[in-house]
Amino acid sequence: TEIYTLSLHDALPIYNESDLLRFNQLKFRKKDLRFARSYIHDWGLFAAEPIAADEMVIEYVGQVVRAGVSDCREKAYEKVGIMSSYLFRLDGDEGLVVDATKCGNLSRFINHSCNPNCIAKTITVEGEKKIVIYSKQEIAVDEEITYDYKFPLEETKIKCLCGAYNCRGYLN
Repeated sequence: TEIYTLSLHDALPIYNESDLLRFNQLKFRKKDLRFARSYIHDWGLFAAEPIAADEMVIEYVGQVVRAGVSDCREKAYEKVGIMSSYLFRLDGDEGLVVDATKCGNLSRFINHSCNPNCIAKTITVEGEKKIVIYSKQEIAVDEEITYDYKFPLEETKIKCLCGAYNCRGYLN
């Protein structure tokens, strides 16, 4: 079985209070998104409305746990045959991970692309860190929402299926 752990190491920039207003707008005026079959991998997340460049698209939601707990969960998921886990490192310093494997929102359906139309950023809202997916460019209706998972380099390679012109061939 393959466990996909979404991990951005320290690559996530931390944004300031100016993002608070935009985050509140995201909470009250959610983007119209839908999940459907993806040409990249199983299911994907798609825009059901046009999305402008540099907009908050969706928050990556799940249980926030320590890295040690996420390691144990990853092994437990593999043991019971869960093919994919959705563990996203929140930050490098505190070792926190957002686990959306069993609880979360549509953001867990976002697939990797080597030429993504979105980027994941960490923002702080009222002292709490959150992972938010921002659009890098305009996204059309029915276009799949993607971002670069930025997996760490490992010996065991995970084949990339994104099909982008600049595909690296592997997620890690």
